[in-house]
Amino acid sequence: MKNSHSLLFAGLVLVTLSVSCSYAAKAPEPVLPVPTVQQVEWQQMERYAFIHYGLNTYTDAEWGYGNVSPEVFAPEKPDCRQWARVLAGAGMKGVILTAKHHDGFCLWPCTGTDYDIASSPYKGGKGDLVKELSEACREYGLRFGVYVSPWDRNRSDYGTESYVGYYRSQLKELLSGGYGDIFEVWLDGANGGDGWYGGADETRTIDRRTYYDFPAIDSLILALQPDAIIFSDGGPGCRWVGNERGIAGETNWSFLKGAEVYPGYPRFQELPSGHEDGDAWIPAECDVSIRPGWFWHADEDTLVKTPEQLLDLYFKSVGRNANFLLNVPVNRDGLISGADSASLYGFNELLAREFPCNLLQGSNVTVNVSSERGRDFRAENMTDGDVDTYWSVPDGTGAAYAEFVFGVPERLDKMVLQEYIPLGQRVVDFDVEYLSDGKWLPLDCGEETSTIGYKRILRFAPVTADGVRVIFKESRGPVCVSAVEAFLRH
Repeated sequence: MKNSHSLLFAGLVLVTLSVSCSYAAKAPEPVLPVPTVQQVEWQQMERYAFIHYGLNTYTDAEWGYGNVSPEVFAPEKPDCRQWARVLAGAGMKGVILTAKHHDGFCLWPCTGTDYDIASSPYKGGKGDLVKELSEACREYGLRFGVYVSPWDRNRSDYGTESYVGYYRSQLKELLSGGYGDIFEVWLDGANGGDGWYGGADETRTIDRRTYYDFPAIDSLILALQPDAIIFSDGGPGCRWVGNERGIAGETNWSFLKGAEVYPGYPRFQELPSGHEDGDAWIPAECDVSIRPGWFWHADEDTLVKTPEQLLDLYFKSVGRNANFLLNVPVNRDGLISGADSASLYGFNELLAREFPCNLLQGSNVTVNVSSERGRDFRAENMTDGDVDTYWSVPDGTGAAYAEFVFGVPERLDKMVLQEYIPLGQRVVDFDVEYLSDGKWLPLDCGEETSTIGYKRILRFAPVTADGVRVIFKESRGPVCVSAVEAFLRH
């Protein structure tokens, strides 16, 4: 096969190229930093659920003070199988449970405290919601994760060395194997402040950077669950996106300056876009609740986000090189409410309608590229539906392009671009255009076209086109593109 084309853009002339694909070529060298295998698999999950449930559910609170009796936690029939069934049916790939929130109440029988489910009326003190949900997740094919707040407003020893030992013992109990494989451990950045603290009823301040010794905690977690992704402001597995609105930056690097960012990082405004000059691969996770609050409140039953709002958040999270973590609080009956489940199902249906058929797949599409690295990195890899194959160009190549010409005009309203991230995130700046009446015209996506990463989804008003083109204007090394897709909402 040979590809020949001439192109003029941004003052740069690419002369007509004739590239033979008959030779073998080595893969491009990685451009550091690069993800681990676990981070790649995590990003491919794309969307999963948070569940906030605990004493706050029954006291109508968001942040418990740590002084509420465990007797308050007296649900009659919480049904973890219903949670898992609803979430799996809505297309979620996993669930993260608030095993312990800031109030310190534990949803499993914790040996280091009596402020736990074993001290509640639930199942006569024999309940373990962490176990029940982990089993339900396995039944419904969902991955399971845990939120374990480092802050504890109940403990009298919070702020001392003994509390850190207690906190690590909690992690050991949850991660030692009794609850199966844990795909993510969520470490909140809210640490220190006012609390009950065993009756002291005071404000305690800790050095968020040094008090817990997070590097040692990270090592403990990975020793017990080597495939787990650790979430915090600074990872090391994935990072907070810097807001609780579920929105990543239009420019979004999967990098951070690893030694600088920690839970409670004060310059969190940097996190939506990451650090272009970062030295650690720490991709963004966009957390947001389906309701205004994180825990269930009766007066929010009419304030559940609509399917259309959830779809928009998907485009602004997954569509901007991040993962989408959607909180779905459990109500006082121990169930996901009907309003929430209806919105979740509606969102999943809308999402399926957005991507009915990739218009760039098929024999009627001709692919032309500026150059090819060799037969293992040919242009067709962008349309074969396999994220493990990719198109690349020779070393030293600056700007590059890939164009897709239809046999007959097609109508489209979005494009999806993906880089081959095991070799690093490379694209710094790009443009997208469509062919109409023999002219290439810009597609107005309404946002910056800078980074791509694992996935970039671009939306625009429907156009009828004879073809589409992606111009890679700047890249950190040879571009490595695993997919270019085009769709029209059904």
